[in-house]
Amino acid sequence: MRAGELLGLLGPSGSGKTTLLRIIAGLDFPDRGRILFGGDDATGLPVQQRAVGFVFQHYALFKHMSVADNIAYGLNARKRADRPAKAEIRRRVGDLLDLIKLSGFADRYPSQLSGGQRQRIALARALAVEPRVLLLDEPFGALDAQVRKDLRRWLREIHDRTGQTTIFVTHDQDEALELSDRVAVLDRGRLEQVGTPDEVQDNPASATVLRFLGDAIELEAIAEGGRVLVDGKPTPVAAPRGAVGPVKLFVRPWQLQFADPAESHLGGTVRASHRSQGRQRIEVAPADGRHLVVEDFDGERYAAGQPVGLRINGGYVFA
Repeated sequence: MRAGELLGLLGPSGSGKTTLLRIIAGLDFPDRGRILFGGDDATGLPVQQRAVGFVFQHYALFKHMSVADNIAYGLNARKRADRPAKAEIRRRVGDLLDLIKLSGFADRYPSQLSGGQRQRIALARALAVEPRVLLLDEPFGALDAQVRKDLRRWLREIHDRTGQTTIFVTHDQDEALELSDRVAVLDRGRLEQVGTPDEVQDNPASATVLRFLGDAIELEAIAEGGRVLVDGKPTPVAAPRGAVGPVKLFVRPWQLQFADPAESHLGGTVRASHRSQGRQRIEVAPADGRHLVVEDFDGERYAAGQPVGLRINGGYVFA
């Protein structure tokens, strides 16, 4: 990853996100490969010598310590020769409390804080040791939806102010895409793709990435003459180089458009529809028993039982 960036590490449960984070931190060791911080090989270093900050999902604050003592813990735990003076530690704690907008909370204890406030303190404690890299393992996973949204914005602001190199683990696609400079998608221990949020959404490297980053309909299609055909009709989707014959075509809900039957690639009957954030999501049941979801912005209402035709306006085929 690049110095100063916020990298979102994204993938389904069991894909290896936390394992990779623990290897970077020095809590686990790899069977092969190396961990490099800049040009320094940290693979064999114990966790105490790696200079990383780690924030967990469940805060891991010391209940018997005040907020100020929690933040200062990593500094006070250093060997005497490396430990800052008490005045410097107090100054750094005060600066961090200002940064996380909890400057009046120094003497409180974790039990007196909300979940969102505890997570802010956990982040301040990790930043206090001035880490080479900050590791966040699903830090908002234990919080309710509105608090998560608020802390997302706050974390992005903190990152922009500090320029701290950060790896952020989540299984929440929206969270990763909203927060990250770049996203790395893992699946079953394999790195599937690394890119900006726009790159991984608009140009997914595999069907795994495509499926994980949102709804996708899988269709039987034919590659012929450099184009992809469905039901014998050409679509705007280009076939992979050299592909001829049956292929799998993946289509997002917004890549389907209602059309006259003569111009349609698919047909079916409306099962249900509902509005969400200015869009209408319509469930369509084709004759073959599948379930399609269409996103429509034209405002026309579609009644249950209404027959409809669907034209494909885009999609993805992987070699």
